[in-house]
Amino acid sequence: MMASALEEKCGMGIGGDIWVETSECRKIPAHSYVLSAASPVLESIILDSQRRKGVSRRTVRILGVPHDAVLAFITILSSTRDVFEEHRRDVMEEYAVQLMVLSHAYRVRWLKWTCEKELASRLTAESVVDTLQLAKQCDAQRLYFQCMKLLHDDFSLVEKTEGWIFLQNNDPSLELEILQFLQEFDTMRKRRRGKIENQRVYLQLSEAMECLQRLCTDGFTKEMIRNASDNNKTCHALQLLIHHIASCRNNRVACPRCRRMWNLIRLHSSICDLSDQCMVPLCKQFKMKMKQTEGKAEDRKWELLAKKLVAVRVISSLSKRKTHDLLQKPSTGF
Repeated sequence: MMASALEEKCGMGIGGDIWVETSECRKIPAHSYVLSAASPVLESIILDSQRRKGVSRRTVRILGVPHDAVLAFITILSSTRDVFEEHRRDVMEEYAVQLMVLSHAYRVRWLKWTCEKELASRLTAESVVDTLQLAKQCDAQRLYFQCMKLLHDDFSLVEKTEGWIFLQNNDPSLELEILQFLQEFDTMRKRRRGKIENQRVYLQLSEAMECLQRLCTDGFTKEMIRNASDNNKTCHALQLLIHHIASCRNNRVACPRCRRMWNLIRLHSSICDLSDQCMVPLCKQFKMKMKQTEGKAEDRKWELLAKKLVAVRVISSLSKRKTHDLLQKPSTGF
């Protein structure tokens, strides 16, 4: 068996001063100092045994799992990481579930994390319910989330499995927990998508503000128009909007394109700090109007939008600066 092969590889048990007794009343020789260093729970058990018995050869019981699984567990704790990695795939293939339980019970964190990764990589629609129950019992949060993610993505397959049917009949509380999680997961995903979409809109508004400032300051040069048409759709759309408002013969209050331009100018005035030097038309007038309506509900909405716009502009600026710094960083040749 794989556990025996690993035992032979690391020479575990030679000169051991302690016995590990398993459920089959079989004993495994081990070193007390090795087990104590690997597990705080085993250390406490061994120290308690020393105080009670005071003999050189003591017995520690590890029950509830097959003998070979305990043998694999003790052997892993007694071996080096290199030896374990050499046999990891075969050992995990055979004892991953039992090692997960033992590493949780005896607080061997690195082994528990290894078992979590192994079990997560082997998740299927057939095994996910059993693995989820194991993750809950062992407080394995990463594995728990991986199980829930698979349940969400392949629920139509999972609900046809024997594991799900058994869960419905025997553990309605876990079934309810799963269904609630899936609903909350969908809600969080929708919120995330909405947040990303809002960030995209704010970024476009920020670009429009920069374009408006530049166009009103520098004017419509041929080079700027060409660059806007080729590289910046937002700036090009703003130019078309300015051309429209200059030639629009409709009621500008009712015209949606004109109202869009007024809203952009008003938003610009909310974040503009150039006071009298600003070249954007009506910026000063909008600032004066905002002072007169300060505190009103509509004005607070514009202030909130302006704050979000400034925040997005700062984040975008920092991101561009970081990208620029990375591009400018000299190569080390490695």
